[in-house]
Amino acid sequence: MIYEVIVSTINAEGQPHVAPFGVRYEGDLVVISPYKPSTTLANILATQRAVLNVVDDVRVFAGALTKQQDLNLVATEIVNGFRLKNVLLHKELKLQTFEDDVQRPQLFLQVVSEQYHQPFQGFNRAQAAVIELAVLVSRLHMLPKEKVLSEMAYLQIAIDKTAGERELQAWNWLIDKITNFYAEQTGDNLA
Repeated sequence: MIYEVIVSTINAEGQPHVAPFGVRYEGDLVVISPYKPSTTLANILATQRAVLNVVDDVRVFAGALTKQQDLNLVATEIVNGFRLKNVLLHKELKLQTFEDDVQRPQLFLQVVSEQYHQPFQGFNRAQAAVIELAVLVSRLHMLPKEKVLSEMAYLQIAIDKTAGERELQAWNWLIDKITNFYAEQTGDNLA
């Protein structure tokens, strides 16, 4: 099973980087498999540390991909790094094992600290739709335009039926990103 989270890392100079990631859990390890090249991969290899952030505000996912939102970061307590201020929970991680691969290496990280900050209020279909669209946005360069537009049209149903203000804002950021991507590719918009 893959869980969608936000991973925050720092580079060797201590500059933070925040990215949405799908992670797996294997026992007490967190497994991250970034595509190469990846800032997150480079940072974890350089520092041996990362922070997993669990959020229910989908604007964080959309904002990380579109640079539309300033992320409010606070220093972590155990590992040298940062977490998002408004999280449900965060886990501070230390690299245990690295399995290289040409396309997607695997990083196995040990949880050294776990802190709960806010209760989980439940699922919302619009949140899931935003996360699915965020995954598509992160792979625009790899996916056919028709697939992206078809998936986007289907996901729009959940947005129309269940979105609140946060979800609508995140959705619109991602739609703008897609529109701009295709406009740069073809000189056209989505129409």
